[in-house]
This record gives sequence, C-alpha cells and structure tokens, in this order.
Amino acid sequence: MNLTVNEIYLSVQGESTWAGLPCVFVRLTFCDLRCTYCDTEYAFYKGTKRPVDDVLAEVLAIDCPLVEITGGEPLLQKNVLPLMARLCDAGRTVLIETSGAHDISGIDPRVHRIMDLKTPSSGECARNHWENIPHLGPGDEVKFVLGSREDYEWAATQIREHRLAERVRAVLLSPVFGRIDPRDIVAWMLADKLPARFQLQMHKFIWDPRTKGV
Repeated sequence: MNLTVNEIYLSVQGESTWAGLPCVFVRLTFCDLRCTYCDTEYAFYKGTKRPVDDVLAEVLAIDCPLVEITGGEPLLQKNVLPLMARLCDAGRTVLIETSGAHDISGIDPRVHRIMDLKTPSSGECARNHWENIPHLGPGDEVKFVLGSREDYEWAATQIREHRLAERVRAVLLSPVFGRIDPRDIVAWMLADKLPARFQLQMHKFIWDPRTKGV
C-alpha cells in the first residue's frame, strides 16, 4: 500500500482556523486541476512512491499533534484514506486540504476537511463537486480563493445559497497573493456583513512566497 509523496515537513499552519499552530505537512503528488493562481505546481508530477507505513512512521516521529494532508490533490490517491485514519488512531488532529472537485464522503469523520470551492478566476469553477456540500459538517471549513470582485460576488452567493456559515466551522476568504488588494475584500465583507472569515497566507509573509517546505 503506497503513496506518492512530494514532501513531508514541519512548519506552522499558514491558513484556516488552525493558522499559527505548529503542523506537520504531508504534501502528496498529482493534481488534475490547473488553477490560474496555483502555487504548488511542483507537486503536479514530482514525488517518491513510499509505503504508507513509512509515511506514517515519519510523521509520528516528528511528534507534533497537528497534521495536514495536502497536495496537489490528495484525494487522487486512494491510500490517503487509510493514512488519515491511522493518524487519527495515533491521536493526531488531522486536516486535509482538498480542491472540492472530488468526493469527500469517504474521509474518516474524525478528519477536519478544508475544502476549496473554485471561483471563476481559477479557471476550474466548473469542476466543483457540489454533491460534497451535504457531507460538510461542524468540523469542516470551506475556502474561497478570490482574485477579483466577480470572485467575491460569486463566493457570497454560494455562502448564502448553501447556508455555509451555519453548516461548517468556518467560511474562509483568501486573496490570490499579489493579484488583488486584500483591503478590497475586507471592505466588501464589512459592507455586506458577510458571515465569513478573512485570511492571508501567513507563510508567504514569514518566508519568501516561492519557498518550498514551509
């Protein structure tokens, strides 16, 4: 039982309601989307095939209570499901960052799902798997990455129509780094009284935005 792994590293969580906490990241290889703002293209193809047992042992050896599975798109590899379950069994708090283009219903219910809904400027809006919405619960988070006012208006519509703020732990609005002024998003949120949380990618302010392994 193997996984193709791009990198495993210890850093601080840069996004979500878990931001600022020490976290072990397991970045898996492969993604079937090509978002216009992607900042992890190096994980599309590069990786090493490793037994799940070895990945689990390396993560547990770091001795950090918080673990995030990311990519790429981690749900493209079916063996990520038993890895997450075993991490939960070992007492870790487990997060998964997923595009929302793939079925999340098979994920262990102990895992906190941070699910993107792809906005128009991503170029992948049509790939959103809307059947995921009913599976979201109070331990999960929904993220919108915004590159324009159109993206914001689209996101606001989804938040209201799907009553996302009532369904999940947090609704997150994140600017495309360098494409849009974050102050604009904050102004729109405040004007609309939108039930969402604004966030910046903390790691891109601590380190150079192009730095890997952070």
